[in-house]
Amino acid sequence: MITAEALTKRYGTKVAVDAIDFTVRPGQVTGFLGPNGAGKSTTMRMIVGLDRPSAGRVEVNGRPYREHRAPLREVGVLLDARAAHPGRSAYKHLLAIAATHRIGASRVREVIGLAGLDLVAGKRVGGFSLGMGQRLGIATALLGDPATVILDEPVNGLDPEGVRWVRTLIRGLAAEGRTVLLSSHLMSEMAQTADRLIVIGRGRILADDPVEDVVAGATRSLVRVRTRETGRLPALLAGPDVVVTVRSDGAVEVSGLTAEQVADAASAAGIVLHELATVTGSLEDAYLALTAGDVEYRSSQSVGTGDHR
Repeated sequence: MITAEALTKRYGTKVAVDAIDFTVRPGQVTGFLGPNGAGKSTTMRMIVGLDRPSAGRVEVNGRPYREHRAPLREVGVLLDARAAHPGRSAYKHLLAIAATHRIGASRVREVIGLAGLDLVAGKRVGGFSLGMGQRLGIATALLGDPATVILDEPVNGLDPEGVRWVRTLIRGLAAEGRTVLLSSHLMSEMAQTADRLIVIGRGRILADDPVEDVVAGATRSLVRVRTRETGRLPALLAGPDVVVTVRSDGAVEVSGLTAEQVADAASAAGIVLHELATVTGSLEDAYLALTAGDVEYRSSQSVGTGDHR
């Protein structure tokens, strides 16, 4: 378990993390989301003792990270997949780290197999692709068979088979009762993997809820209808809290009513419906809505329209 209370980090006058409270519980995957500059990396670094909080505290499995006598057996961390000596082989890299905790060579070989690195275990890390480096970083995080796992962008650089492997691995770790904190910018992957989300923006918690609650709270559901009577249906459904839009493809979108209410009204008026579906917002929609006012680096929407002389 990871618990933070009034966790704060300042760099001079800049507040990177602003007195946040959260709990990451065992037995589920907690997604950690936020725009660049939101404070995610700083928070994760404070969790594992790489940065010291300016105020507040954060504990892993009941105590600060630095107080654990065998931290690799408590917390497995992937923050930077490139954090390996390029001249060492994957096997020697893992063996050196294992030696700090008296972890045997059999466990090293086990995590190499788990990460799918058997064929490259003897090759130098400096020649690894980004995806192979990610696999090595995950193997390193799992070396001590930890109760808590923190992974930052673990699918970066992986092919589809690798992405599926990471997803299955993470879900399996949570099913075993471990605490899993997962940070990623891939909303589609987070939607398939996470049970709960912590969303941070400008150092503050914007949401801390189950995935479905975050999506429902930040987006609106629509009822999509197809009928030949696009002239009658909007007038029939109109009301003070109802918005009806006829799309260019002929579909009718209704907000403010449920699918059952639309069906009942159409049936009573003798209108035949050829399609009736409730369309919910996506996690990406919810994330963009939540963080709209907290993006530190915003791209211009126009290209090639200025005078570049």
